[in-house]
Amino acid sequence: MKKCLYSLLLLSTGIFYGNEGKTQDLNLYERQLFIQGSDTLPCRILSPMDFSINKKYPLLIILHGSGERGNNNEAQLTWGAWLFLDSVNRSKFPAIIVFPQCPKDSSWSQVDRKPVADSLGNFAFPMDGAASRPLQMVMDFIDTLVKSGRADPKRIYVGGLSMGGFGTFEILWRRPKLFAAAFPICGGGNPDAVKLYAKKFPIWVFHGAIDAVVPVANSRLMVRVLRKAGAEVKYSEYPGVNHNSWTNAFAEPELLPWIFSQKRK
Repeated sequence: MKKCLYSLLLLSTGIFYGNEGKTQDLNLYERQLFIQGSDTLPCRILSPMDFSINKKYPLLIILHGSGERGNNNEAQLTWGAWLFLDSVNRSKFPAIIVFPQCPKDSSWSQVDRKPVADSLGNFAFPMDGAASRPLQMVMDFIDTLVKSGRADPKRIYVGGLSMGGFGTFEILWRRPKLFAAAFPICGGGNPDAVKLYAKKFPIWVFHGAIDAVVPVANSRLMVRVLRKAGAEVKYSEYPGVNHNSWTNAFAEPELLPWIFSQKRK
């Protein structure tokens, strides 16, 4: 019988508990808990087909939006999980896919609310504080997987939608030497942070042109500043699409080939 990939790990930075229920497709994502002290990060992890302990695999982290927060270790699979379950994709792009879940009372990023909204909405992204506890645990979890020998340190990718798009832009400046590529969807970030990571790896940004939740001006600003800073950046803006631009992004036929072709130098 195939052994659970992560329940074999017991490391100083965290403990993994897993099961291998596979009665439904989504149950191919193993339920895991990453524990640090009194804090727990629920995760669902899809292992490569024909997994071998003698190989290092690309690692992809997907950060969900605010509506999928909680502790049921299920809601974070609402958007995008189907893409990585596709048997053709799993065969062509063997990788470790991780969907962590943020608690309801927290966020992937540090976001302040401005008293008066402008073209960017009322979002502000401070850089003077520590990472939120969930985002810090995601970073520690990545480090743990790399130390375990399972994840290829040169092929680590991150993407996210809405709140997860904010988190994607933030994790990039907090750990600019970690990633090989990133894809924030309908998010935003601090343009002053771009100089910390612009030339480190390629970025593909997505947004809906009529987004009523996170104004598209956020992505337009980040793309403009990234390009000015010399970044290798792609931008897909969808006319007539509101906040659910993740549907379009995950349907992009070149998304997975683009992600998994990137490798950190």
